[in-house]
Amino acid sequence: MKAFVIEQAGTPDALKLRDIPSVQPSDDEVRIRVRALGLNRAETYLRAGKMGPITAPRVPGIEAVGEVIHDPSGTFRTGQRVATAMGGMQFARNGSYAEEVTVLRSNVISLDGSTLSWEELAALPEAYLTVWGALDKSLAIEPGQTLLVRGATSSVGLAALTYAKARGLKVIATTRSADKIQRLREMGADEVVVDNGSIAEHVRQLVPQGVDAVLEVVGAATLRDSLKTVRPFGAVSVIGLLGGAPILEQLHLMQDLPSAVKLNFFGSGLLGTPDMPLKDSPLLWIAKEVEAGRIPSIRTKTFDFEQIPDAHRLMESDGALGKLVVKL
Repeated sequence: MKAFVIEQAGTPDALKLRDIPSVQPSDDEVRIRVRALGLNRAETYLRAGKMGPITAPRVPGIEAVGEVIHDPSGTFRTGQRVATAMGGMQFARNGSYAEEVTVLRSNVISLDGSTLSWEELAALPEAYLTVWGALDKSLAIEPGQTLLVRGATSSVGLAALTYAKARGLKVIATTRSADKIQRLREMGADEVVVDNGSIAEHVRQLVPQGVDAVLEVVGAATLRDSLKTVRPFGAVSVIGLLGGAPILEQLHLMQDLPSAVKLNFFGSGLLGTPDMPLKDSPLLWIAKEVEAGRIPSIRTKTFDFEQIPDAHRLMESDGALGKLVVKL
């Protein structure tokens, strides 16, 4: 089968199209024909050597949608439409930048009942499963609450905005560029704040008592400021590192962490583990909501398989304004 392989760290040109062997599934795995896949910053970090040295050829990619080729257990039938995300892809096993991928069965989700196109389905798994984990599991969101999404023009930020609106929340979205305000309003944001690095006062003017929850996509660079926007017994969940290294120096527990505000980091590596079984995920419901037009699509551009290096260049230019996908 054909796959993009990283043989040494470097620029997008380090992605080399190669013929590699298919991997037969073991008892706890499923082999999938990849029809489309979403692209993620984690793959650019791997390619650039920011996730450790490349000591052996690596196939990147942490999500895909497609059809089951073989499931030894019979849990998934041959030809069944499915999604997969995480489960060690691109780290402990070959990733999804390939015509086929063999993954842990625990990281496969049935898409039976959805007629959404492959490219639209490919925009969903990693972004929306991460949002599900952060919003439902970490922040325990409820209809009627107010959520601040800091870094809302990223693909996962847009997923959080659209999912929270579908769940009945009021959403305040941030962007560093006034040019993106209209985009966020079109996606459903109730309020949009242009982020200059210090927005707590502005948010408090909009919600004097403080927001119920914050999804922090920017990371350590804005976390102290985000904490100031939250009401007592509210919560902040960090899921992104758009602002740089994940290091918060000299955190003052009494001055920087407001009284009774909860803080956590949600990593999508939990997806498919016993703590977050994917059979409980709302991914199929989300697909049907997108199909019905009740959740707007976050997909902004589709590439052909051979164009993956070009897609990496676009991701690194910060010009995507949403989810980039690849259709095979």
